[in-house]
Amino acid sequence: MNEHPRLTALAHGGGCGCKLAPSVLRELLADQPVAQVFPQLLVGTETSDDAAVWQVDDNTCVIATTDFFMPMVDNPRDFGRIAATNAISDIYAMGGRPIMALAILGMPIDKLPAEQIREILAGGRDICAEAGIPVAGGHSIDAPEPIYGLAVIGLCHPSELRRNADARPGDVLILTKGLGVGIYSAAIKKGALDADELAEMVASTTLLNKVGSDLAKRADIHAITDVTGFGILGHGLEIARGAGLTLRLRLADLPLLSRAAELAEAGFFTGASTRNWAAYGTDVTLPEGLAPWQRNLLTDPQTSGGLLVACAPEAAGEVLEQIRAAGFPLAAIIGTAETGPAGIVVE
Repeated sequence: MNEHPRLTALAHGGGCGCKLAPSVLRELLADQPVAQVFPQLLVGTETSDDAAVWQVDDNTCVIATTDFFMPMVDNPRDFGRIAATNAISDIYAMGGRPIMALAILGMPIDKLPAEQIREILAGGRDICAEAGIPVAGGHSIDAPEPIYGLAVIGLCHPSELRRNADARPGDVLILTKGLGVGIYSAAIKKGALDADELAEMVASTTLLNKVGSDLAKRADIHAITDVTGFGILGHGLEIARGAGLTLRLRLADLPLLSRAAELAEAGFFTGASTRNWAAYGTDVTLPEGLAPWQRNLLTDPQTSGGLLVACAPEAAGEVLEQIRAAGFPLAAIIGTAETGPAGIVVE
């Protein structure tokens, strides 16, 4: 009999649902010095973008990011795979290609056997191998809760850098993966997710967002970000605020995991969903009479979610087909960007 505790039982939260609420993060960063005194720093903290970017020369930018969290699944290898996919995604969301990673590991070594910790690390290496990069080192500590993730370094040409703040009026918005990861995570904790649905969630959260590097080569792609812990509304707001635009999202067009709506209506959601709404709800206009469970879909934290892409309207159909051909069958056009106050209107 396996007497070791479930990974998810050792953590107070899981996946990107562990992130600080957007309002808390803004408060913590409010008095930080402006980083743009360094002219080579093309992207810092000023636009809540996915990674930092330093221009080395006329042809090369270095992209740096780090991401880690507590387990949202009990299989240790899957935990490692999901965490690594999520961390590498930030490089793709900036239009770059990763070149190496460093592991970040905190484990309650008195509660977890060494073989399970090795499986977590092996899962991370699996995904890094799929991305074509080495795990070149890292750092580990004895921690009260299991934590794993990566620091990732990538490269891009300056012309292929894609910020989240460069959307333009008239742009069409495309989301590459289905929403509902946080809702599925809540169902896991209560034993309400079957094996096929768990496999669906793992497949989505371990699908590398490599297509971001290819999209950034297109001049008609203006902005990219990945949708993670703040949900589609939170990361959409980062685009809206950065570009000073209104985003219009069509609720009926949002792609969802197969049981996301059913589980949300049945009352499954995470605490992060509630915190997200409290942090940014004043900048969002929802349809009259929207049910609370529908709002929870919009604020649902996505661990290793899809890319939110803003592209020229005349290219939207071609871009959507390119994304689907790259292995993202749920990719969908979900709205538009237009001139107006920075915020989101859901229709």
